[in-house]
Parts: sequence; structure tokens; C-alpha cells
Amino acid sequence: MTTAALHVARTGLDAQQERMQVIANNIANVNTTGFKRDRANFETLSYQYITAPGATSSGDDKYTQGTALGGGVKIAGTSRSDVQGSINQTGNALDVAIQGSGFFQIQQPDGTTAYTRDGNFSVSAEGQIVTQDGRPLVPNIQIPDGATNITIGADGTVSATTAGSTASTQLGKIQLASFVNPSGLQAVGNNMLIETDASGNPQQGDAGTDRRGTIEQGSLEASNVNVVEELVDMIETQRAYEVNSKMIKATDEMLQFANQNM
Repeated sequence: MTTAALHVARTGLDAQQERMQVIANNIANVNTTGFKRDRANFETLSYQYITAPGATSSGDDKYTQGTALGGGVKIAGTSRSDVQGSINQTGNALDVAIQGSGFFQIQQPDGTTAYTRDGNFSVSAEGQIVTQDGRPLVPNIQIPDGATNITIGADGTVSATTAGSTASTQLGKIQLASFVNPSGLQAVGNNMLIETDASGNPQQGDAGTDRRGTIEQGSLEASNVNVVEELVDMIETQRAYEVNSKMIKATDEMLQFANQNM
């Protein structure tokens, strides 16, 4: 008796285990600013055709359906959901959220640019607007020593009242990057994404232009993970894993019976 059924059931176990890891990562990041949930996508493995559809059965007659034995399943990939997360008010002048599409541009230690939806910024000792781990915005915006009343407009314009002046001074502008296929960006940790051939090149510009979202000061975008949906998916994955385990056990018992009675 063939062991093909054991192999097929094993692919089911592997696929469900990988899906569970995706769900676990979503739930773990339920409170991560700007996090976008992932979804596991499945696809069939190759088929073994005993009889091909349309093959000659006898004379001029042909099989209308054929006989195909599936090879199992695998995770074809994971797709990131770009659904907007809820905007939570923080009151912090350097907390900014993107309402709509687009990404903040962050300079990496190696000089390259990464992209994020996490607008939890602060000011470094040198006066630069930086992320929580000290990586500066692109383009760089410098906050003068003693500046007060920092405001960030919907178009990203950063202004403040500088020392010795009563008028507001424009310090720079936060620009956003957009992509033809944002789902093609590669996650590299630290809430950062990098461009790939699948995402296309970044298109930089002002917030509110060319389908880019607007910027909301004093707010942060929450994760778009829905815990209830993730728990439902978790239970579904667990049940599918159990059924594939039972399939392995049943096939093993069939093989034992065949061996003992041959």
C-alpha cells in the first residue's frame, strides 16, 4: 500500500503550523503602532494523473473527467492587509499618524531608506526628529534648541516658535512615500519595511497629494489586528491540524492492517 496519503497529510500539518505562526505574530503585535496584519494563502501541490481528462477510453470515446490524485498543500505566501488602523489621540506634538495611504521615510544605519507607518517620533540630542531607536526622518528636520509650540500640518509642514521670536517659523516638511504595490514591501523588523522589485520604486511627495494620505498631529495609528477574528482563525487552524493528524493515524492503521493480512 502506498504511503502517499501520509505525505499529503503531512503537508497539511506543515501548512497549518505555518498559518498558526502567522496568526500568533498578528496577535503578538496587536498593540504595535502602525502594524498591518498578515494572512496566510494556501495553494495545492502538483497532481498525479492516473487518467488525464480527454484521454481516449475506448474507440472514439474519451474520459470526461479523468482521475487525479492531489499531492497536498503548501503556503503560497502571506499577504499584508493595508486596512487603516484606528487613529488614537495622544496629545504628543511629535506623534503623527497617516490618515490614508503612504509611509514615513526613515534613514537606516547603512544609509538606505526604510518605510514605516509608525509615527511615534521624538527629538534627538542633536535636535533631529527621529524614531524611538534614534533613526532620523527623511528628509531630515532639525528642531532648534528652545523651540516651542511645534505644529505639524496635514501636508506635513513642521513649524515652531523659536527662541527670541514670537512668530512661527517653518522648519521643514515631512514627506511620504507611496508604492504601486505596497504589499510587495519586505518587513525587516523594528516596524520597518524596505522596497523590493515587487513593490516598485518609492514615489516621494507631500502628504495629501497623488493619493497619499494626510498627516494628523498628536495621534498614532493603532494596529489593524482584530483579536476576535484572529481567535476564530486560530480555532479553525487548530481543528484543521487535528484532522490532518487523524488522517495520518488512520492511514497508518490501514498500512498496519495491510501488512498483517498480506
